[in-house]
Amino acid sequence: MRFQYLLTQTIQGIRRNPLVVASAIVAVLVTLVLVFGAIVVRWSIDQDIGRWDDNVRVIAWLGDVSPDQVFAMQEEINGWPEVDEVVYFSKSQALEEFRELFADQPALIEVVEDDPSVLPDSLRIKPAEAGDYAAIQNRVAVYPGVQQATAAGEEIDALVARSNRMRTFAVGVFVVLGAAALVLIANTIRMAVYARREEISIMRLVGAGNWFIRVPFLLEGLFEGVAGAALAALIVGLGHKPIVQMLSTVADPDSIVVPTQFLLEQSLLVLAFGAATGLLGSALGMWGTLRD
Repeated sequence: MRFQYLLTQTIQGIRRNPLVVASAIVAVLVTLVLVFGAIVVRWSIDQDIGRWDDNVRVIAWLGDVSPDQVFAMQEEINGWPEVDEVVYFSKSQALEEFRELFADQPALIEVVEDDPSVLPDSLRIKPAEAGDYAAIQNRVAVYPGVQQATAAGEEIDALVARSNRMRTFAVGVFVVLGAAALVLIANTIRMAVYARREEISIMRLVGAGNWFIRVPFLLEGLFEGVAGAALAALIVGLGHKPIVQMLSTVADPDSIVVPTQFLLEQSLLVLAFGAATGLLGSALGMWGTLRD
């Protein structure tokens, strides 16, 4: 009976101020759509970085060195902490790779075949972490027997920078709009408390405890927070794919598929945050009005 009464009071409180309640739900919705969306987009960027991680190589083009020197160089570089793997590429292997890469340009292949020296022997060095490519490149460039060290790591730098910006954006949105949602829910509850001030006074006169009075307001704030969070999870879950594909840098954007399990796990966190926001907003709204 007591639970039914508390639930009835909560529903009545929501029905008394539908526009204010709706505005609180929208505040939570906007906050969590942006935060959840930023999390999903950052996940897709991390996947892009992971794909680049597997393909980033520092190429050390070798000069006139003996096989023993190449072996010793390979062994030493492989012992560097920044290095994951070192593979020797001969002129013939480089030429075969060149033929595969430029199969649609037979004239260019013919030029290289006429002068194979343009593709010297090389060491292909895989960094332990993609961000280590610059340190490896600088270190190997001055190594005896190395003519030149090259790397295609600028794309990784751009992706990492974009990921960091997305993280900063998510944190900023979380703080600013999260605070706005808290204030709006607190004001909603404060208005509800004010509207029922006479009823609350009567309940106190007949011996009702403060927590018995507070629970309907807490449930109202909980409803606003969870409702906004559920809508945010639904919107991002159904509408994230076009945004993720648009921001992806892979050749086939359709290959970027956010796992359902990831979305479900993050949705649960979003719901938990919405519930916490609603309860905290309610507590702030009742502060100073319904104190023991």
